[in-house]
Amino acid sequence: MKKVLVLLGPNLNMVGIREKGIYGNESSESISDQIIEYGKTNGFDVGIYQSNHEGNLIDKIHAARDNFDGVVINAGALTHYSYALRDAIACVNIPFVEVHMSNIHAREEFRHTSVIAPVCAGQIAGFGKFSYLLAMNALKEMM
Repeated sequence: MKKVLVLLGPNLNMVGIREKGIYGNESSESISDQIIEYGKTNGFDVGIYQSNHEGNLIDKIHAARDNFDGVVINAGALTHYSYALRDAIACVNIPFVEVHMSNIHAREEFRHTSVIAPVCAGQIAGFGKFSYLLAMNALKEMM
C-alpha cells in the first residue's frame, strides 16, 4: 500500500471556524477523516499532519523522504513567501501536489503567487475539501 502524507500549514486547523464564506462550515477534523477514508478506498495509507510552525512542516517534509511515497501540501499563507519550505520540498525526491481549498487566484493579489509551485508536480485550487481528493488522484497516477 502506498503511503501519502497530507501536510496542512498555518491556520488550517481553524477550517470550519474561520472565514466560513471561503472555507465552509465543515471542521478540519471532519475533512481529515474524509481524506483518510478516501485514501483507503484508493489504496493509500494516509497520514495527516497540521502545524502552525514553519520549522515543524520542514521537519515533516524532510522525514517524508524515507516514510512516504507522495505528499499533498496545503501550506496556507506560507505558500506565498516561504522559500525555506520551497527548498525543503526541493530536497525530497518524492512527488508533491500543492493544494488550496479556495481559488487563490480569485483572492487578494498577494495570494496569486506560489513560491512552492515550481517544486511541486502540480497545483489544485478552488474545490474546497475536494481539492485534497483530487490531489490524491493525481498522486495515484504519478506513482
